[in-house]
Amino acid sequence: MLYRLRMGWLLGSRFLLLRHTGRRSGRTRQTVLEVVSYDRSIPEAIVIAAWGDRAQWVRNLKVAPAVSIHVGRLHWTAPEHRILGPKQAAEVITAYRREHPVASRLIGKFLGWRHDATGPAYEQFVQTLCAVAFRPSTLTQPPSFQASRPTSR
Repeated sequence: MLYRLRMGWLLGSRFLLLRHTGRRSGRTRQTVLEVVSYDRSIPEAIVIAAWGDRAQWVRNLKVAPAVSIHVGRLHWTAPEHRILGPKQAAEVITAYRREHPVASRLIGKFLGWRHDATGPAYEQFVQTLCAVAFRPSTLTQPPSFQASRPTSR
C-alpha cells in the first residue's frame, strides 16, 4: 500500500518493491520483500524467498530479469540479480538472525522451524531457502544512481 501511495521510502532499506514479469502471462507483477542484507556501498539488496525456488517471483526471475526495484528512495531500472549459493545464503541468514532476533523468531515460527542456529536441522532449513541479490545494472544506471529519487509513472 505504501508503494502505491509513493511512500515506500518510509520503509527505508528494510523492504523493497520488486517489479517482475510473469513467466506465463507476460504481465508486470509486484512483490514487496524484506531485505535481509543491504550494502549501501555497492549498492546491493539481498532478499530471501521463504518458499525457495517455488516462490512465484523467483520462478519469474529465472525466465526474465526484474523490471525494477525500489529500495527506500532509490529506484533501479532493469537491475541485475544473482541467486546466492547455499553457503552464501547461510551466511546472510546467520547475520540477519544475529541483527534481528525477534523478527527471525517470528518468521521461523511462521515457517515451522525451530530457532536453533546449528546442526543438521538448520542446514536443511537453509537448503530450502532461496537468497537473491539485486544491484543496479551497470549498463542502464547513470553514475548518480545513488542520489536518484523514484521516478514517477
